[in-house]
Amino acid sequence: MRRRNFLLLSGTGLAATGLAACGSSGGSGSDGGGGGSDVEVFTWWAQGSEKAGLDALMEQFEKDYPDLTFVNGSVAGGAGSAAKDMLQSRLQAGDPPDTFQAHAGLELADYIDAGQLEDVSSLYEEYGLTEAFPDDLVQLLTVEDEIYSVPSNIHRSNVVWTNTALLEAAGIDPSAVPADVDAFIADVEKAAASGVTGLSVGTTWTQVNLLEAILMADLGSAGYNGLWDGGTDWSGKDVTTALEHFSALMELTNSDRDGLDWTDATQQQIDGTAAYNVMGDWAVASFQQAEWTDGEDFGYYPLAGGDEKIFSFLADSFTLPVGAPNPDGAKAWLDTISSQEGQLAFSLAKGSIPARTDVDTADFPAYQQTAIESYAADTICSSLAHGAATPVAWLNQISDATSKFTTGASDVAGYQEELATIAESNTSA
Repeated sequence: MRRRNFLLLSGTGLAATGLAACGSSGGSGSDGGGGGSDVEVFTWWAQGSEKAGLDALMEQFEKDYPDLTFVNGSVAGGAGSAAKDMLQSRLQAGDPPDTFQAHAGLELADYIDAGQLEDVSSLYEEYGLTEAFPDDLVQLLTVEDEIYSVPSNIHRSNVVWTNTALLEAAGIDPSAVPADVDAFIADVEKAAASGVTGLSVGTTWTQVNLLEAILMADLGSAGYNGLWDGGTDWSGKDVTTALEHFSALMELTNSDRDGLDWTDATQQQIDGTAAYNVMGDWAVASFQQAEWTDGEDFGYYPLAGGDEKIFSFLADSFTLPVGAPNPDGAKAWLDTISSQEGQLAFSLAKGSIPARTDVDTADFPAYQQTAIESYAADTICSSLAHGAATPVAWLNQISDATSKFTTGASDVAGYQEELATIAESNTSA
């Protein structure tokens, strides 16, 4: 018997409390007993390929649980900045959604410390997830023997995307992968000299995404990881070099960047006005939606700093908030997003790869095939911009310092000094 059908027929709560109240019409299905028909799913997947991924999950959820009603609680804003602010207000007011999207890793630490998340470890056993997910992913999710979220996929954030035609017009070989950040900058400069935007970028979080990719490439995995545990000196020469590289690349970006999201920056490539973009692999779905051909219209490669190959890791995860109006409905959603069918549908639509190791990925497009290979073979580093490397408060401080720097309010020396001060306050806390 399929797991979700067993859940519907067993005494786990859905049959006894959730589906018995399927006639409820209250917000989030609240009926005072932990059930109801409505399931509010709170995300920041409100546009582009992200919405396509959410739609794919919604369709699968409706197949799995036809007696439950999906309620879309998405809030627009790349990387979830606006959504996270609204979510925190709701949690503090005692008005949580039934489940909300977060990033696996230290982003969850603040919610855990505030007592806002339920332990979902029992679902890992019930759904067979401990065996389905890689051991290192389960370890990342485990905090003092408890687990507080269920991942729906795995993304890579340190990917360079290219417009093949613009590279060729600038005299750049689209098949050649720059050996290091200096070589990448030289190519971006060459593209910019041809009359287009060298590197498209959007608002602050996309700039932090670029920063983390440069830090990984220049410092290597050991040096990058040391930034978060005190092992690497933020005042050191290697960090100075990385920040100088970041500064050089920001000089080659579009002037309207602070008013754009990642979708707009990617669209500049599709429109033929920007040659390069550094973004997570959700961008591939935008090229696919534009009916661009992989290897002909666009290309990609991880930003490299030498021989070491690094996979910048993040995973979209869903939680069970304390006080969720419909916890049984939330568990049903966690069932769908962690199932083989749910992970397959979601990653095909969003450009990611499944977190499960038992999903048949034979029909995945070329980019996802390379990501699957890289995730298995490359060194894994946790993404800063997407919540895996640091708690939210530390990321927010880095984002503020980055915005100050990229808007001209500080120079490289001042930026580095501020980042070092931020790191010291967070690692000594």
